[in-house]
Amino acid sequence: MRSAISIFFTLLCSISVFSQTAAFTNVNVIPMDRERILLDQTVLVRDGVIVEVGKKVKIPNDALKIDGKGKYMIPGLVDMHTHLLSDGDNYPDSIAEDELRVMVANGVTTIRFMIGTPEQLILRARSAKGEIAAPTIFSASPHLTGREQGNNFVVKTADEAREAVRKSKAAGYDFIKITTFIDAPVYEAAVDEAAKQNIRVVGHADSRFVTVERAWKARQQIEHLDGYMELLLADDAPMKGSVSDLYISDPKNWESLDYINEKKIAEVARKTVASNPFVNPTQHFMKNSFGLPRSEESIRSQPDFRFYPAKVQENYLNFYKRSRLMQVPVEKRARWVAVREKMIKAIYDAGGKIMAGSDTPEFLWLYGFAMHHELKALNEAGLPAYAVLAAGTRNAHEFFGTLDKVGTIEKGKRADLILLDANPLDDISNTKKRAGVMLKGKWYPQSQLDKWLDQIAPKIAGALLPEEKK
Repeated sequence: MRSAISIFFTLLCSISVFSQTAAFTNVNVIPMDRERILLDQTVLVRDGVIVEVGKKVKIPNDALKIDGKGKYMIPGLVDMHTHLLSDGDNYPDSIAEDELRVMVANGVTTIRFMIGTPEQLILRARSAKGEIAAPTIFSASPHLTGREQGNNFVVKTADEAREAVRKSKAAGYDFIKITTFIDAPVYEAAVDEAAKQNIRVVGHADSRFVTVERAWKARQQIEHLDGYMELLLADDAPMKGSVSDLYISDPKNWESLDYINEKKIAEVARKTVASNPFVNPTQHFMKNSFGLPRSEESIRSQPDFRFYPAKVQENYLNFYKRSRLMQVPVEKRARWVAVREKMIKAIYDAGGKIMAGSDTPEFLWLYGFAMHHELKALNEAGLPAYAVLAAGTRNAHEFFGTLDKVGTIEKGKRADLILLDANPLDDISNTKKRAGVMLKGKWYPQSQLDKWLDQIAPKIAGALLPEEKK
């Protein structure tokens, strides 16, 4: 049994972490207010807020001093499209807090859940109160769909769509999530009701139901670039469908890539930005789950592979061996990736606000870890390093309407910060070289975060529920 003294000491340490004043000294700051580096700065944080940034800052005697010499500071990352394993029936809700800590350990300090659950709303409140070490949470509604898919509102009439929007708004969700199989009049009713309820619509633009053009008209924020391949088909193409959304696994749809007219890309990008400049392509997820081939060796070598139960690991490994998608020639899949990259770059060039989202934890890509893959994928699509950092930080806060409070490193902003051992503007992969993370003013050295990961991995890997408990 622990002594009363040790318990008191533990509580005292916990309290001091939550109320600390901290000073990063001699650190190179990438503030993200514009493209620049402020060299050898002191960043003073008190009560979760940045109170001063400069070369001559008086440091209180009781402040925690963090040596930033030779290091680089960026704002915390924002994952604009994520889920939890515990959202579904296969895992217990009890692992959710550990799932959120995995994100923090990877520098993710704000997230947007893209299929809402009541449990997420509880986690959102607990995070806001500082009761758990978790990112700031935004949560879209349970998704509106035309067919039963789990954790959804099935909406087949305009009245059902309106009722789903009203229920979601009343429950406290931040956005209305649209997915697939929704007929046009039903979609339009949902959009109309969302406007009346003052809640924004986000999600898919199912190419065979909603369509991108209809989503543009609704000023919906579009995920995954759903439906964009259809827009790029040549006018005389013998098909209307292409490689988008739920139709991606059918090898026949990939034949459409022979009829893509890349001359349409610039105009599609312009129309996208004119409708809603915020675009979340989830490029890494799409590129490396369905586009480029993945070997079993490469999958097993991923640092996040150990977090998945053995049964889940084998199921996904078998998917890559047996999926109909594997019938598609590698050259065609590479072509699809290349067209997506050109579309992303064109949207950026047209003034679009690209946002970074991982769409984890499907296909053995785990939240937190996959955010850094997404940044690399956006860089490979042609976005310069600063634009990629903006996609992973300030653009999301601009979308949320919170950029006046967080998302850049300036006086008065919330202290969600990452300390890096190397400059991410030189190589975007340097976002993985973390010395530590500050979450809402609480400092976590990477040594502590790595211990979290080592402790959490076997817990999540062992949490898969048996059939009788689902």
